[in-house]
Amino acid sequence: MRTVTFQGNPLTLEGNLPQVGDKAPDFQAFDQEMKLKSLKDFQGKIKIISSVPSLDTPVCSIETKKLHDMMRSFGDDYLFITISMDLPFAQKRWCGAEGVDNIITLSDFKDKSFGKNYGLLIRELGLLGRCVFIVDKEDKIRYVQLVEEITNEPDYKDIEENLKKI
Repeated sequence: MRTVTFQGNPLTLEGNLPQVGDKAPDFQAFDQEMKLKSLKDFQGKIKIISSVPSLDTPVCSIETKKLHDMMRSFGDDYLFITISMDLPFAQKRWCGAEGVDNIITLSDFKDKSFGKNYGLLIRELGLLGRCVFIVDKEDKIRYVQLVEEITNEPDYKDIEENLKKI
C-alpha cells in the first residue's frame, strides 16, 4: 500500500498509481451537467488531469486556478481536467464564483472509478489524493506528479516544463 499524508498523518491510497509510459486507465465520472464522461471522450487531445481532494479547500482552489491560468498559454490541442469527489453542482458553482472557464471539471463521487483506476482513492477519507498527470493524444501517460503531503501544492514549474516537451 502507498501512503500520502494529511498534515503529517499517513493516509492509505488504494490501487496502483499509473506510471510514465503506461496507457492511461479509462474511467467514468460526471461533468457539471451530470453527463457521464470517460477518458475516451477526450481522445486526440493532450490532457492535463489534476486530481484534487475538494475544490472548496484553499490549496485545491489555488492549484486549480494556477493550472487554469497556465493552460491559457497552450493551444487547442490541450485540455485541462480537474477531477474531485465534489458533486457536479458544487464544481459548477465553484467555477462560476472563481471565474474559471477554461477547464473541464469531473466528479468521481458515484463509482470512484477514477480514484480506483488511478490509485488515488484515499481509504480513510473517501477523497482523491493530489496528483497531476499529463496524458498525450494517444492516451499514454507522459508525466506523473503525486504530491505526498496533500496540503501542499504541486510543482507548477515542473508541470509546465513537461507540458512544453509534448
